[in-house]
Amino acid sequence: MVKGSRIMVQYSDAFKRKVLQEIEDGRLTQAEARRKYGIKYYMTLRRWIKQCGKNHLLSRTVRIEMPNEVQPKETIKELKIEKQQLESALAQTQLKLIAMESLVEVAEEHFKIDIKKKFGTMLQTGPGKKLKS
Repeated sequence: MVKGSRIMVQYSDAFKRKVLQEIEDGRLTQAEARRKYGIKYYMTLRRWIKQCGKNHLLSRTVRIEMPNEVQPKETIKELKIEKQQLESALAQTQLKLIAMESLVEVAEEHFKIDIKKKFGTMLQTGPGKKLKS
């Protein structure tokens, strides 16, 4: 035999059914069946199980969660809702700011006074008197 060559093992359908029946009856686990019958790869048994429609023999992952534990999908959904609410609040605040600035400009033009004061400017309260605002 040439070094590195593989030997292809083919199992008969009757043999496959016999092994699967022993696993299904609980007489053997998958690992025990592999050892007993010299089945080299665990994927071979998994493939037989799928081919024969005995998926109930495949191991399943069961996730157990605490009742107060938040699932990632729920968290993402909640964050998206919160983002939309914040964006809406920001848009409303920006509209209010624009409206207030427009109101101040109209009032300044109408009353011909400077409503927008800069911090630290001096107010005149009468002739010759100045107060710091």
